[in-house]
This record gives sequence, C-alpha cells and structure tokens, in this order.
Amino acid sequence: MTAALPFSPMQPAKLDIARIPSSTGTVVAQLTGKLSLETVSGFLQELRPVIADKLVLNMSGISFLDSAGVGALVQLFVHRKSKSQKFALAALTPQGVAVMQVSGLVKLLPTFATVEEASAA
Repeated sequence: MTAALPFSPMQPAKLDIARIPSSTGTVVAQLTGKLSLETVSGFLQELRPVIADKLVLNMSGISFLDSAGVGALVQLFVHRKSKSQKFALAALTPQGVAVMQVSGLVKLLPTFATVEEASAA
C-alpha cells in the first residue's frame, strides 16, 4: 500500500501593479510577481492607458520574466513611443537582466539600475 501524496495545485501566476505618480509628469509603476504568459494581458490593460510624459517600470519585484513578458514590454514601449511618451525599465533582477540580454533588447529598451536614474533620464 502506498501513501497518497497530498494534492497541491500550482498557484496561479500573479502580478501586482502599484502606480506612484510624481509631480514631474513621470509615473512609476512598481511591479510585483510574475510578468509571464498568464499575466501579460492584465499588465497591458493596466499600463497602456497611462497618460504621462514618462512611465518607469520598477522591475525589482519581478520574480519571473518570460518571453511573453518581454513581448509585452516591447508592445508597451512601441505603444508609448508612437504617442511620443517616454518609457524606461528600472531595477531589473538578475533573472530579468539575463532574459533581456538573451533577447537582445537591452539596446532597444531604456534600462536603468535605479528608479531615480530612470526618472531623471
């Protein structure tokens, strides 16, 4: 007789977005969770309508970034560029940096070590 293993379903991927407006016309969005296939739709629905001179994504809370997440970042960048609005990534995690380097997008998407640097650029 074998012991049954307790069933534990995978937790659904979750992405929290907290917007922090500033007086400089920059909106900082603090992302927490996974930017992946399961969360990109909500990510784009939340951030595409943002009207601001500059949108800075604080990526320090991103625990996982996949190719769908990278695609969503590019979509948001292109969308904002078409409206002459600026966009920057800040504080990528080591996994996020690796994904961006492998995808070759570190040269396309403005990326900064800190939110302060991204906001000032």
